[in-house]
Parts: sequence; structure tokens; C-alpha cells
Amino acid sequence: METGSNLLDREIAEILRAVIDDAPESLLVINPSADAIEDLVSVATDYDGELPTLRLLAEEGSLKDVMDDFIVASNAADLIDEGALSLRTSDEVPSNSLLVTDEVVVALVTADDHVGGLTATDEAFVGDAFDSYTDEWDAADEFSLRTPPITRVRETLGEEISPDAQEDFDAVLSSMETARGDGDGLDEVTISLLVAAKNEALLYDISKWGEDVGIASKATFSRTKTKLEDMGLIGTEKVPIDVGRPRLRLKLANDDLRDADTDQLAGVAQSLLH
Repeated sequence: METGSNLLDREIAEILRAVIDDAPESLLVINPSADAIEDLVSVATDYDGELPTLRLLAEEGSLKDVMDDFIVASNAADLIDEGALSLRTSDEVPSNSLLVTDEVVVALVTADDHVGGLTATDEAFVGDAFDSYTDEWDAADEFSLRTPPITRVRETLGEEISPDAQEDFDAVLSSMETARGDGDGLDEVTISLLVAAKNEALLYDISKWGEDVGIASKATFSRTKTKLEDMGLIGTEKVPIDVGRPRLRLKLANDDLRDADTDQLAGVAQSLLH
């Protein structure tokens, strides 16, 4: 980014990348929009170079809303796990959306469909802003992200269910823009159960994995399985075991789902659920 140059008519992701490319030690992201939070996680996840320490300060409600999307939240959890990202909340965030480093302050301004980054580089002003927002950051509350890191989810799924299930899980997530489960994308429990059914895994195994890795409780997996079964998406068959009640093997119960390529599975399932 040219020092002092405004970044006009850009995508938010481009502006974030330009600031990160300047290799600051620390980047404060103050009161970002929902789109900016998603873009920050995406840019940081895909970034090849060394990331600065990313410190994001937002209102709790807007951060919670964005992190309801498993795709965004699990990638954010990865960044937190790596020590690259910290999330904090405050009820008194400034009205402007700002990117603040020790060398530049960029105000993100949206006008209709256009986004601009208005840049200030005056040394005294930037120094005061960096100190002031660092103080606000220090006084803010830590945001507790309950979603597990996507790396851990993938690795444990491959180990505890099967490498094929991990590949299918990756392909389904890659085909989706969002994973919320509110009609705008399937949720992570539904995705896990569909992948398990495609691979004919046991309900016990997938729900135990899901609870252990931190996706959801066994009870949530059981409730979601019942809903998918009632709607004809998945079925079960009993598998006898040496001691105790038989286990249930999951299977896809719908021809459209059985015939779908893995990257179409989410779209087909979503059309059947609505």
C-alpha cells in the first residue's frame, strides 16, 4: 500500500490485504461490519506470508451473529489456536470502522455498493490513535468462541470415522458459502450426519466424535438424526454388538442424495429440507 494513499472503490478484502501486506506487527480492527469480519477471517486464513497479530474489537451481538456460521467460526478458531487472532467485545465501540496499525489509520467507508479506505499517516495522529484503541482493547471483554478449529475437526474426523469421511466433509464445506442451519446453509451437525450416512458410519461413532471435538452434544446429534430420518433424508439399520443395545448404522435414504456428487450433497439436502 502506498503510504498515505486512499484505497477507493475496493473490496474490503483488498483493503485488508493491502494493510496486512505492509507487514505491521499488530493490526487493530475496530468495529468492523459483518462483511469485514468474514473477510478478515478469510484473508488471514488464505494469507501466505507472516500475519501480524490481529486484534478485533466489535459489539458482542454482531460478532456472535457472524460466528453463527460454522465456516467462518471454525476458521477463526484455527487462527486463534495459532495465536494470530484475538476477539474482544465492547458495548462502546466507536461508530467508525477502522484499521489501526502503528503506522497508519484506515477508515472503512461504505457508499452504496462501494467501499473506500480513507488513510491517515500523520505520525502524531496515528500514534495517538494506536495508543487510544490499544487502551480500549485492553479494557474490552474477551469473546468466547465455542466453535472448534477446523484443522482439529478435519484431523479427528479422518482418524475416528475415516479418511473418506474427512474428504467428503471438506468437499461439502467447500461447496457452501455459509453453514448456519437457519435456512441459509446447513448447520455443522446436519453436514456431519449426511457425511456419516454417505460413508455408512455408526450414529454412536459420529455423535461421540462430534461431542468430543466440540461441535455439539450427543443429544443434539440424536435430535438432528431423528429430524433427518423423519424427512426421509437418512435411514438407519441395526448393527448387533457383543454387549448392550445394537448400534445404528447411518445410510442415505433418498435417491437424489445417493446419486449426488459430494460437492452437490449440501445443495440437494437443502432443497429437500425446505
